[in-house]
Amino acid sequence: MGRSTRVRRSMRPLFCCLLPLLLGLAGSAGVRAAEPLLVVRTPMSPPEWALLQRELLRANAAACEAFFERYFDERGWLLCVERWGGNDGPDDAIENLLHWPILHALGAPDSILELYKRGWEGHLRQFTQAKTVEVPFARDGMYYKEFPVMFDWLHHSEGLTVFNLQGLSDPYDRRFRQRARRYAGFYLNEDPGAPNYDSERRIIRSLFNGSRGPLLRKATAVDWAGDPIEVENRLDPRHGEKTYQQFLEHFQDYNDVVGDHPSNLVATSLALGAYMLDHEAKYRAWILEYVGAWRERMIENGYIIPSNIGLDGSIGGECGGKWYGGVYGWGFTVAVPQTGAPAHRNNTHLGFAGFMNAYLLTGDDAWLEPWRRQIDKINAQATEIDGRTMYPQMCGDKGWYHFTPAKYTRNALEIYYLSMDAADRGRVPPDPWLDFLEGNNRDYPEEALRRDLERVRQQVEGFRNDDSTPDTRLADDSMRFNPASVASLVEQTMGGLIGGKNTLVLHARLRYFDPGRRRAGLPEDVAALVEELSGDHVTVTLVNVNQVAERTVTIQAGAYAEHRFKDVTTSDRTVPIERPDVTIRLAAGSGARLRFRMDRYAFQPTLSFPWDRSR
Repeated sequence: MGRSTRVRRSMRPLFCCLLPLLLGLAGSAGVRAAEPLLVVRTPMSPPEWALLQRELLRANAAACEAFFERYFDERGWLLCVERWGGNDGPDDAIENLLHWPILHALGAPDSILELYKRGWEGHLRQFTQAKTVEVPFARDGMYYKEFPVMFDWLHHSEGLTVFNLQGLSDPYDRRFRQRARRYAGFYLNEDPGAPNYDSERRIIRSLFNGSRGPLLRKATAVDWAGDPIEVENRLDPRHGEKTYQQFLEHFQDYNDVVGDHPSNLVATSLALGAYMLDHEAKYRAWILEYVGAWRERMIENGYIIPSNIGLDGSIGGECGGKWYGGVYGWGFTVAVPQTGAPAHRNNTHLGFAGFMNAYLLTGDDAWLEPWRRQIDKINAQATEIDGRTMYPQMCGDKGWYHFTPAKYTRNALEIYYLSMDAADRGRVPPDPWLDFLEGNNRDYPEEALRRDLERVRQQVEGFRNDDSTPDTRLADDSMRFNPASVASLVEQTMGGLIGGKNTLVLHARLRYFDPGRRRAGLPEDVAALVEELSGDHVTVTLVNVNQVAERTVTIQAGAYAEHRFKDVTTSDRTVPIERPDVTIRLAAGSGARLRFRMDRYAFQPTLSFPWDRSR
């Protein structure tokens, strides 16, 4: 639980006795992370899933390298029309590299990390130099102090996900550490030019916030849409607009941004990233303070998270007392300018990211309970329409509306993943991965891996056939061809949740490191399949597909070493561990099924690598 520090690797010789059986055991529960506790010698012909995993890592890397060469220049700048805006702004530019840090942390070659870092450095320079004419707060640069000047967290998170996840495999980079603290400081009031947080009322003061502080007036369509631009016969916007006027019409009702909104809770991911560097207490304290305030508001509002908190701290305070008010609120339905059709744009569910961060720090079920109740309360509003049971998704002046045949299930999977409670499993819609973990759908690993392999092929085909030029390409045009396809690998190797484009924190039961090369990720030729998950154990099959050379892998309990391995059981014995990591040597062509018992959320999360920790 204490502060993680770098420790000098012990040079003690390892006195161990390797059993001349199928499995060798070495050391004791106190053995250092880089010393193998287990030596696996059991021959295992590589299963299909293992070969597919290794091929998917290889294909991803080759495709990403080709993608970068196609759309980025030698400086790391995206070759596009540089614009500010909610449709095609700076966040979309860096979103072109979504999932690249995770790909490297899974075991992809170092070239992926090197290209991502070149892209991130180039992105910061490119959009610091890019300026608006009509949008007032970005006239001196769309980025300031290497951070977006002022926008909402739906878009902030899309642009910052790749940065925050860099810590999975590159936590010691000096510039990364400086930025992690600076970015978090914008929300701890450590920068006098960015007074985003009101510590007395425990609110972030506007939906629009950033390195130049909060926007404390109504937003305009230009604030959202960016400067005028030629559209017809030049651009092909992803949202379907045909003219700049339609850009403005898209955002004409995006006005009520003053006051706090649940999506601001994603900002706690920045503080969490800074906390995991050296465990400075102020970051943890701020996360729990701010999320705690939102938990109180949920309870006060009858277990429905309000979508506007006034500058005075009152629920609905900037929207005439309407708890469902504000941009991206429960009642935020607008018209699509091209068709006039209603578009329901409630993103209050993004706020659960903050509660997940609080849970990661504490393991306290109190952070989950309000969200369970919210799901149940909304679904209790179901009604019969034309003989069918329909469930609401929105709420406005006339009560609940936008009824659909599907139940409201926002965040149900995440709640279950954290709690591992059977009652929470009942709220989750059908999920093929969970079916596999529960002993059904046994073909799922191969099917999912082949699906991701096919996606890589399709993405490469897409960008090879793209005939756009940099002056006709918006920042989000190339994004649709990003080949990084990691969903199956995150589920299968880590037993993890594959977050979307708004996810700055990885939640995973296991993570892997290569102690020989001192880097994150599965070592070359190693594959892993998580087959069971419960509240107190995980079962994983490890395979070395190399028939000539042995491989050594360090397995970590949790994405950030937040869990503790108690022991590991093989086919014939149980070995104590009592730490957050264990190192295993796999003989050539060998494999084993390992069942780990664990205490979840036993430690404070850290970005430090296993061999650099004292515990």
